[in-house]
Amino acid sequence: MIYEPSFMAVAVFSAFVAFTLGLSFYFAGKTKSAQSYFAAGGQIHWFVNGVAFAGDYLSAASFLGICGMIAFYGYDGFLYSIGYLAGWVVALFVVAEPLKRLGKFTFADALAAKFNSPGIKLAAGISTLVVSLFYLIPQMVGAGALVRPLLGFGHATGVCLVGAVVVLIVVTAGMVSTTYVQFLKGSLLVVFSTILTVAILNRGLNVPENDPATAESSLIATFAETDKAASKPQTGPYYVAENDLGERQYYRPSKLPDGRDIYLRCQTISLAKDGRKLVNGRRQTRSEKLKLSLLQPGDHFRFEGKPETYVLGKPQSASWEYYNSVGKPAGKVDGDQVVDLLASDLFPVGTVVKLPGEEKSTGPLGPLSFLSTVEQSTMLLWAEDKTKITEADGSVTTVYYPKPTKGTDILMPGNSPTFAGLRQEGFLPKLNFLSLMLALFLGTASLPHILIRYYTVKDQAAARKSTVVGIASIGFFYVLTLYIGLGAMTSGAIDVTNSNMAAPLLAKSISELLFAIISAIAFTTVLGTVAGLIVAASGAIVHDLVTGFFRVELTDHEKVRVGKFGALVVGIIAIVLGIVFEKMNVTFLVGWAFSVAASANMPSLAMLLFWKGTTRQGIIAGILVGMISSLTWVLLSADAYKDVYGLPPDQAIMPFSQPGIVTIPLGFATVILVSLMTRGKATS
Repeated sequence: MIYEPSFMAVAVFSAFVAFTLGLSFYFAGKTKSAQSYFAAGGQIHWFVNGVAFAGDYLSAASFLGICGMIAFYGYDGFLYSIGYLAGWVVALFVVAEPLKRLGKFTFADALAAKFNSPGIKLAAGISTLVVSLFYLIPQMVGAGALVRPLLGFGHATGVCLVGAVVVLIVVTAGMVSTTYVQFLKGSLLVVFSTILTVAILNRGLNVPENDPATAESSLIATFAETDKAASKPQTGPYYVAENDLGERQYYRPSKLPDGRDIYLRCQTISLAKDGRKLVNGRRQTRSEKLKLSLLQPGDHFRFEGKPETYVLGKPQSASWEYYNSVGKPAGKVDGDQVVDLLASDLFPVGTVVKLPGEEKSTGPLGPLSFLSTVEQSTMLLWAEDKTKITEADGSVTTVYYPKPTKGTDILMPGNSPTFAGLRQEGFLPKLNFLSLMLALFLGTASLPHILIRYYTVKDQAAARKSTVVGIASIGFFYVLTLYIGLGAMTSGAIDVTNSNMAAPLLAKSISELLFAIISAIAFTTVLGTVAGLIVAASGAIVHDLVTGFFRVELTDHEKVRVGKFGALVVGIIAIVLGIVFEKMNVTFLVGWAFSVAASANMPSLAMLLFWKGTTRQGIIAGILVGMISSLTWVLLSADAYKDVYGLPPDQAIMPFSQPGIVTIPLGFATVILVSLMTRGKATS
């Protein structure tokens, strides 16, 4: 099984969580004041803060989502890495020192420094909460994806577990413990990603001898076992083979690199009317010992009283060996008993179809030779057919089909649905890509949990040096994502239904210990980023809304108490959203969060710092217009229709999914126009 729980992974995971919680309780006794709770007292060393920047910024999207996108689509995922890194140029040269000079606790402090306006505090506080919640969604989705192979829990259970641990971290010691958790996970993530990359290069590239997707005997055997002729389904370019027990298997016509015809075996997930989920035509979970009604090699057999059907493989000495969908032994049949029968899963993928010179293996490769070899090879990528196949019995089948793809195409942009417009004629199809890149470039310096890190160091020089250390750590990691993603693409270990698990499953294909460590680090990555977001949100609740807008007088102790209650509420909301958005790629979700942040926060912050004519009303209007317009655009886009509402994407109102290219200029225009209209009015 792809997701068979590992004792070693559970042990390492438990150790990481225990150490993280121990760190939080240790610092809890030293966190007495609001200054300590929300900004670590401004006493964090600049180097620690710089690595913590990396730990805060290198989120589940960076590690899980980007690697997954590269594994599934190639260079398109790396474009996110480039965009994320480029955004730090703005953070370093535009906002780092001014923000430290103007603020104390929150992003709104800097905006309100000139005007001391409750309206600015309200608008900025709402913006901080909205952006933090939007950014929390992909972190929680990534957490749920990680806990499944680690502990064997479902997605919802994993999200709840992460939410509980993070809230405990935040309510105990606030920014102090959060900073050191981020420092720890930033350091470990860079170190072990380097180790994983070295392992990938050392393993090189290999053409597997018996891949379940390309085995010609697969189609022949299935047709030979049925009396029914293969027929084409009503939708989709597939052949379907069906036996007398009603099992179906889908195949897609294609060709091998040498020109021979081939039928590539598709992967399917069916959801029956009664809610049963079937993987590759079989129920997903089965581990009981059950009697068999047939025991002939190559025959179908049925569990007594059960609807599932399986196929027996060849005899092995004195016992029968049951073969699962990967073609590997999944359990033993002794007499009429199934001994330790494992569940039937989707077969893992990740295949090199052809290497340069018809070689079968490259041996160890260097960083540059690895990329050049990929460029000259042919890989088997996988895609989900957009048309659902409705069977005669009312069940709906989703087909995942293999696509032989040249390395030159993999290392060129435009392979994924998100960036497909780059390969189309005209300017309009490219707007989605340009919009995303603009959001990533301006969004980094607009994220509340990144901005508050500047308040944890003592002065402006420390803020600048922290940013330089952060850029160096982040840049090195993003180079590694290209190798990790391509390594996963060729690992034979990808879950075709979950791109977010590409990196951990790659590590599992190399070493159980490496899988345990990488998964635990990825989990800590989620903890660190979520903790930073919740601290930012709770700070906005206390300083921007309760004391800033509503003017409630609170003692230092009361501020901390309200902040902890706010952290609890935000954590609960994040858990709910993480469950709702389970199926979406976390990198794509982060792109939306960057768009909202850049549209709502960057125009007001940039105009305040560099245009003396900016007014209080202009800042408020810019924040609200940027936030509302970007949120509206996102929620009315084709991707939201398809993945959130379950509606046909062609019914979406917005012409493309990423709003930044429209809503960011709209935010700037709003600040300028409203400031010009209100320049003569009072600004206090």
